[in-house]
Amino acid sequence: MEPVYRQLVDLLLQPESDAIELQQARSVIEGLQIAELDNFFREACLDTAFQLDRVVDQADRPSAIFYTIGLGDRLEVVLKLPQQNLIHYTASVSQTELETTVDALLAELKRPFAARPAQDLAQQIYRWLIAPAESALADRSIETLVFVLDGALRNLPMAALYDGQHYLVERYSIALAPGLQLLDPKPLQGELRALVAGLSEARENFPPLSFVQTEVDRIQTDISSSVLFNESFTRANLRDRLERNPVAIVHIATHGQFSSNAEETFILAWDSPIRVNELSQILATRSLDNRDPIELLVLSACRTAVGDRRAALGLAGVAVRAGARSTIASLWSLDDDSGAVLMSEFYKELAQNPSSKAEALRHAQQTLLANPRYAAPRFWAPYVLLGNWL
Repeated sequence: MEPVYRQLVDLLLQPESDAIELQQARSVIEGLQIAELDNFFREACLDTAFQLDRVVDQADRPSAIFYTIGLGDRLEVVLKLPQQNLIHYTASVSQTELETTVDALLAELKRPFAARPAQDLAQQIYRWLIAPAESALADRSIETLVFVLDGALRNLPMAALYDGQHYLVERYSIALAPGLQLLDPKPLQGELRALVAGLSEARENFPPLSFVQTEVDRIQTDISSSVLFNESFTRANLRDRLERNPVAIVHIATHGQFSSNAEETFILAWDSPIRVNELSQILATRSLDNRDPIELLVLSACRTAVGDRRAALGLAGVAVRAGARSTIASLWSLDDDSGAVLMSEFYKELAQNPSSKAEALRHAQQTLLANPRYAAPRFWAPYVLLGNWL
């Protein structure tokens, strides 16, 4: 089915496309996103939700949405600005060149130091994706960029794009949207309470995560938390704790993998891996008197499957299936204290300013970027926010 969607977008997105054709093309892009997720789970998985346009047009913080789709010989971008007709532009880059550039940039970003090759590659992708919209973003005083990404771009953290002087995260808050809809978007309200689950010891042939203990301890200091750690972090205990103690935030610090195959998308508990379908069932376990969705799911030590250009589809799948309004996850895992530092900064900012999860994440990433020890994108770039950015 995928070629059919792309062929239709190819017909609709031409230099002279009118507003109706742009709307139709965007609807087809949405259809492709939903079809890919449905295929990932082998069933329909998106419930009725809020249209992104409504959030962008009504939000207090000005936001813009970038929709991308690769069409073989070019990359098409449709841009939604508040209270404006859609904008459309084309980057003359083939799918092969785009994938090669993304793969090379990902390899560079994972180095423990900031290198010029990474900035050059990040600037090239910035030129294709963001540069044509610079003046429009400035004119509307845009603060948050939301991306509906396609293909290899899904595996790439947009925060690390580079304009020649600044990383994108230095100028904007950033979020990803698996499709054109959000689950009842609204900011966090009331006291922040979290269930924190962590696994630091070696299990199931996975190495120990020595800094998870530090991460869990810091979160307990920053916000009200109950904890499942190592032996107590089992599937049954996670389900039981969620049923007995409703919380707004579920933070899981353990090995995990996102893959384009649902069977290979999982997080690791003490007793066994929890695959994506079971995780969604556990997270849906709420007490009878509390049917509100989880506000925020954080998966802080996961990674995308090596060599899988569609691996981030698994991340989108987890985000959609979990039923959380927002999901924060890492695209690659780091066994050092940078994750603990970033998460601590994130929760401190969120507690003080709960109006924007995306801005809280940006604050945390900028804190690491300003620290010479963590200034390389390897340490701050892999964390992405999916879903509600408010």
